[in-house]
Amino acid sequence: MELLDKLNWRYAAKAMNGETVPEDKIERILEAARLAPTSSGLQPFEIIVIKNKEIKEKIKPVAWNQSVITDCSHLLVFVAWDTYTEDRINYMFDLTNDIRGFKNEGWENYRQMLLSSYPQKPAEENFNHAAKQAYIAFSQAIIAAAFEGVDATPLEGFDPAVIDEILGLKEKGLRSAVMLPLGYRKEENDWLVNLVKVRKPMKDLVTLID
Repeated sequence: MELLDKLNWRYAAKAMNGETVPEDKIERILEAARLAPTSSGLQPFEIIVIKNKEIKEKIKPVAWNQSVITDCSHLLVFVAWDTYTEDRINYMFDLTNDIRGFKNEGWENYRQMLLSSYPQKPAEENFNHAAKQAYIAFSQAIIAAAFEGVDATPLEGFDPAVIDEILGLKEKGLRSAVMLPLGYRKEENDWLVNLVKVRKPMKDLVTLID
């Protein structure tokens, strides 16, 4: 019940007070994102954590001038691989083998199946798939932030091409997917803070096939 209480407490804060979130909380939120499940365990994304005020100021105009961009403590930008490559796939399979300390024939066969599939697909299709994996980690970061008592505001309203340029993502083979400002709500400036949370009733959301 504690987790559900936290999720009922959270909302997409529309104003933040600029207070700094302790680094240990940020680390746990990032660790929750790192532990997120992804397709084939490839983790085809990275997370850029921005504390720098000048960078936030550059981002704000291309993110609908939302105040949480500059008033947040940490701005998380989830960026996905622009495509799947043999090197990227092999890195994750090799990492798995190194950490587990052995090779598995079935696992190696699975590697070859992915190598014969993903790199041959159009880059845009691969990016869209990678971005979906980033969203899984993004969701876990939101849950972790709520558990830590940290406000988080999911943001898709931004110009990704400009964000990519500001952060130099193209040179790294990355593209921005979604952003998550972390901080603390400024209640007196937030029209949403006292409104009742509205979600579909369970009967309209869940269909049970028994």
